Amino acid sequence: MKLSANEDIEAPIDTVFRAVTDFDFFERSALRRGIDVTRTDGAKPHWSMGFDYRGKARRLEADLIEMETPSLVKFRGKMGGIYGDLDVELVPLSRNRTRLSVATVLKAESLTGKLLLQSLKLAKSKITKRYKKRVGSFAADVEKRVGAAGKRPV
Repeated sequence: MKLSANEDIEAPIDTVFRAVTDFDFFERSALRRGIDVTRTDGAKPHWSMGFDYRGKARRLEADLIEMETPSLVKFRGKMGGIYGDLDVELVPLSRNRTRLSVATVLKAESLTGKLLLQSLKLAKSKITKRYKKRVGSFAADVEKRVGAAGKRPV
């Protein structure tokens, strides 16, 4: 199953890249949503997250697998019988405008994972709307922070 979203942000690519790689911000956001987050810093960060989904305790393990400043960040995660890749790509459209492309690909590697993924596929249109809304909200937040800092060009 693949989910993707694109947003154009009125901010320089370096500013958007800093926002995308502000891992502390995302961890605090997850904690506010009731997700237990533990980060292990090594050569590349690793996150272990615990949360309830459909009445069951779930555990997600995620790793940063690639980062090319200022254009690309890739993560890989595994939860039960499902694994997924999250790719964030930034393309400068002009000096003060950046296109944010976010794509998630989920695949099952066990029967349990296939059943969970199938239930997600049944709700794909709803999940896609929420996914795009979240990416849009993130883009708007980055623009708001840039504007609030007085760095927006006139």
